[in-house]
Amino acid sequence: MTATKLLPELWLLAIVIALFVASISGGRRSVLAWLPGAAVLGVLLAALSLSVRGEMLFGTYRLDGLSQFFKLVIALGFAVVTGIAARNRTSKDFTPDYCMLLGLSAWGLMLLASCVELVTLYLALELSSYSLYAIIPLRGQDRRAAEAGIKYILFGAAVTALALFGLSYIMAAKHTTFLAALAATPWSFAEAPLAVVGLTLFLAGFFYKLALFPFHFWCPDVYQGAKNETAAYVATIPKLGAVVVLVRLAALVAPGMAVTNLFAILGAVSMTGGNLAALVQRDVKRLLGYSSVAHAGYIMLGLAAGSVAGLAAASFYSLAYILMNLTCFYVVCAIATDGENPTLDDLDGLHRRAPALAMILAVAAFSLVGLPPTAGFTGKLLLLSAAWDQGYHWLVIVAVLNTAISISYYLGLVRHAYTGESQAPALAVSRGYVLFGGVLAALVLLVGVLPASLYDLAALAATGLHP
Repeated sequence: MTATKLLPELWLLAIVIALFVASISGGRRSVLAWLPGAAVLGVLLAALSLSVRGEMLFGTYRLDGLSQFFKLVIALGFAVVTGIAARNRTSKDFTPDYCMLLGLSAWGLMLLASCVELVTLYLALELSSYSLYAIIPLRGQDRRAAEAGIKYILFGAAVTALALFGLSYIMAAKHTTFLAALAATPWSFAEAPLAVVGLTLFLAGFFYKLALFPFHFWCPDVYQGAKNETAAYVATIPKLGAVVVLVRLAALVAPGMAVTNLFAILGAVSMTGGNLAALVQRDVKRLLGYSSVAHAGYIMLGLAAGSVAGLAAASFYSLAYILMNLTCFYVVCAIATDGENPTLDDLDGLHRRAPALAMILAVAAFSLVGLPPTAGFTGKLLLLSAAWDQGYHWLVIVAVLNTAISISYYLGLVRHAYTGESQAPALAVSRGYVLFGGVLAALVLLVGVLPASLYDLAALAATGLHP
């Protein structure tokens, strides 16, 4: 009976084991032939497990609305990344052990979604991170990949030390590491200064995953240096693990407290810094790196609000973010036929060389801006409404101004694709891969037009945390 409750985790673990067997048996060429289908089946199993509830491992592992919602989104993101990678199934870089490490990272994030105790949260976070330390440097003989790997490891080690230091403060002040017990204690700076400092330091590890200012310095360099498909994964799926933990922890505090005010300030600075830095980028992946810094700031609107609506909006926006960002990275991987990083100039004339890719890129860019009727628009509207209702008017104004700033570089992608001139030949993209991109673009639009069912799932999950 317990096994049926853990279908998403067990299925992904089975995929990891199968990839491990393939890596030691030499079956490298067949892996990307069956992996996307297996990942899609994992999405279906996660959808079937949405209603599963329960606790295990002495209350440290909880199956609730929030965990099951994020497991579904993680499974969806993993399936999309494997679909993007399947285009290069003949490449020598896409070995079973590479795919195994991607799957192991996603499995760690699924475990992270259900952990409700700080020590197990930390262990699941590290499990999901170690795989990324190994695959980020894998890009042939490219020195940029080695640099990206070193930066990711060094910054990761530093914030891990901060998180452990903060954990010791929380244990010293509260004498417990269970979130349910922590929620019943005061969290104001006046009543529990040591605990507030400890929680702030512990959150540093998740701010790092989210690429929130000032823990964002690794982000553009890693996106630029890593392989395109690796960057697509790092830019999206690990952020889901950070969001689910931050949502759980944000339920501990109330609007106007020291921690929530810190959320608001970091969100405002992250939005502004990320958008301003993105304005001057020419490398598309580096541009998307600074874009993710800005989007981390938008998510903080919901966390700062701290209400059911705010936590639900943050969860919904994380789904919208991975859909629109993966759609954008799909185009990056499609036009980078030699595996190099595309620049804005490489997008010139895309509407003539590959009309379908140009249209898919336009949908992704419009959604990243937040234009209707895309998922990005609906997600931002929910975040702004939740923050406004809790009195963070100044933060809403900052977010709106930053959305206006982001129009310049997001629509610059579309401008290059539709008005730029290029003598480059037409891109050879298979029909199946174009269809896959069309499905991604359709999902971005569908979630924006019909958000009710997904938002209701997120709201139900948030209600369980913050009744």
